[in-house]
Amino acid sequence: MGKYDKRITHIRGDLADIKLAGKLFAPHYVEPQPRGCIAATATMHELPMAHATAVSQLICGERFAVLDISGDWAWGFAPHDDYLGYVALSALSEPLPDENVGNSHIADARGALIFSEPDIKSQILERLPMGARLLCTAMEGEDANPAFLKTGEGYVHVRHVSELGSVQGSAVDIARKFMGAPYVWGGRSGDGLDCSGLVQMVLGMTGIKAPRDSDQQMVGLGDDVPEGEALQAGDFIFFPGHVGIMTDSENMIHANAHWMQVVEEPLADVIARFPDDVEQPVLARKRLA
Repeated sequence: MGKYDKRITHIRGDLADIKLAGKLFAPHYVEPQPRGCIAATATMHELPMAHATAVSQLICGERFAVLDISGDWAWGFAPHDDYLGYVALSALSEPLPDENVGNSHIADARGALIFSEPDIKSQILERLPMGARLLCTAMEGEDANPAFLKTGEGYVHVRHVSELGSVQGSAVDIARKFMGAPYVWGGRSGDGLDCSGLVQMVLGMTGIKAPRDSDQQMVGLGDDVPEGEALQAGDFIFFPGHVGIMTDSENMIHANAHWMQVVEEPLADVIARFPDDVEQPVLARKRLA
């Protein structure tokens, strides 16, 4: 193996994922240990320190494959995109017997509330952000409330979740649910996210896996929209270090540091904000089949 992407190649100076044995040299190879994210969100850092730069984020119910544990930190990767980082050990479950032990539902409202009882007047135990994954079962018995599903921690309203892979709406419809969410570097949940996090979350909620960063997405997503062909809702527009989703032929929705939130605005306004020395603000226009 020659040059490789350090963000998604599971190797460190002292050890590597066993899958790299015979491909990249490391003093020690380890089998990834599957765990789950038990916090509402958990930041993935580039170094094992709370003040270190964020590189990505885990959301409740997602998996994290641990390659090493040192003190209060686990080093590993998120199986959904292979992205590497350090996560606080307190945010992770005990080792899972099977990495495929899954969840049944995903939060598709800006906040999914977990109630102590199947009653909207009962105590709220937790608020999970959009994108959180849960294992839910239907209530049974004569006291069952069809408006609620039972989870391991309490009860969630059926209007706050959908079955995995069955979230209703187009990419644009789902992206608009994130409108107003704050811009958070490395974020990828309804409580805050960055530009590529928005794209990854929108596609992930419809069952489409996407890379983590915008440059990876530009290479890995869709086909080029030919020059001269009108853009349409759902197209992806790539800029230097940025990405957005077209809502029609002229407007796009994106998480951005200019407005510090997810907004919908004219593509022309986004292009106009680039400095004059950026000759080609739009690097690619992509469309999924």
